[in-house]
Amino acid sequence: MKRNSLSVENKIVQLSGAVKQPKLGFYSSLNQTHTHTVRLDWGSLPHHVVLRIFQYLPLLDRARASSVCRRWNEVFHIPDLWRKFEFELNQSATSYFKSTHPDLIQQIIKKHSAHLQYVSFKVDSSVESAEAACGILSQLVNCSIQTLGLISTAKPSFMNVSESHFVSALTVVFINSKSLSSIKIEDTPVDDPSLKILVANNSDTLRLLKMSSCPHVSSDGILCVADHCQGLRELALNYYILTDELLFALSSETHVNLEHLRIDVVSENPGPIKFHAIKKHSWDALIKHSPRVNVVMYFFLCEEEFEMFFKEETPVTHLYFGCSVSKVVLGRIALNCPRLTELVVCANGLQPLDNELICVAEHCTNLTALGLSECEVSCSAFVEFVRLCGRRLTQLSIMEEVLIPDEDYSLDEIHTEVSKYLGRVWFPDVMPLW
Repeated sequence: MKRNSLSVENKIVQLSGAVKQPKLGFYSSLNQTHTHTVRLDWGSLPHHVVLRIFQYLPLLDRARASSVCRRWNEVFHIPDLWRKFEFELNQSATSYFKSTHPDLIQQIIKKHSAHLQYVSFKVDSSVESAEAACGILSQLVNCSIQTLGLISTAKPSFMNVSESHFVSALTVVFINSKSLSSIKIEDTPVDDPSLKILVANNSDTLRLLKMSSCPHVSSDGILCVADHCQGLRELALNYYILTDELLFALSSETHVNLEHLRIDVVSENPGPIKFHAIKKHSWDALIKHSPRVNVVMYFFLCEEEFEMFFKEETPVTHLYFGCSVSKVVLGRIALNCPRLTELVVCANGLQPLDNELICVAEHCTNLTALGLSECEVSCSAFVEFVRLCGRRLTQLSIMEEVLIPDEDYSLDEIHTEVSKYLGRVWFPDVMPLW
């Protein structure tokens, strides 16, 4: 035991004297060892190292760590640590996330609002939480926010807040920031006048705007944004405010190339709705100006509401159908969507999609991803689809229930044949049984 202790001591001394030095006395060696140990003390870590660690900590743990020593407390108040912050607000005791403590919110507003650059609000479905978010927004008068996101974990949240209250709070940030580049305000009562304020103060910096399901915004309001924010690269909106004029504005010579256009096609009211059509030459103008733009469309419609869609060539790249879509519409997609790279069908009914799927493979030569659920395809047709697409299919998510065994292939055999054409091992997805 004594020999082991000496061995450990010798190792420590050797470690501390790795560089060749004159012979030192016993007390000097101990002093060096002590110094070496002090250097390994957590409290003596450089500011930038502690800052990096703090950035990975949850807010509550970060606040507790700040009371460990003076040095860590200094790091806790470094502006870089407060450039990005998410306010979590909820009223429900069963919510899966914890609400940011009111005292901490006031501390941030008082001491760190000028440092905030990337701010988001995560709220539950209660009006109280949404109103609390508006209250915080209205106090951010000395900020230079670049990114703003309002996230509702469940509807209705912001939509139940008074429109005037919400707009008043939001425009405080629009007016005072003057450097907003990314805004996500979906499912909110934002309106045309507030968008004009946004444009008046942030037209040179705005690059991303997501505002799907904002019923108080008209086609004129979004057109104002497109006309003045020439640097806009990403836009998300509802189909009802998409117009030929908007597409032409996004295609003007002075506008930068659009990179991402997301369009939500939703039937908000009960009963079938007749949607307007976008002219082919409007789409052509957009693609000529921005040839690499991703046009993403989410559909939540009844089958009878698809009448105006895909009758002419449409430059959509990603298609998601959340509700039932007919065989006729899928046939039109195959013939009129040559840029299609991803197709997801969540429901179709009980009619097999054999011919439609093969038609998609033959005409949509850019297709790389397919997802099928709650519809039917024979195993033979599916294998033929994969054979036609080949290894360009990088994502293939097919529920096992979709595939119907036939005389050529059983469910046990199909994965071997599909894997052969894909060049990798593939199995259909299976719904877990809980």
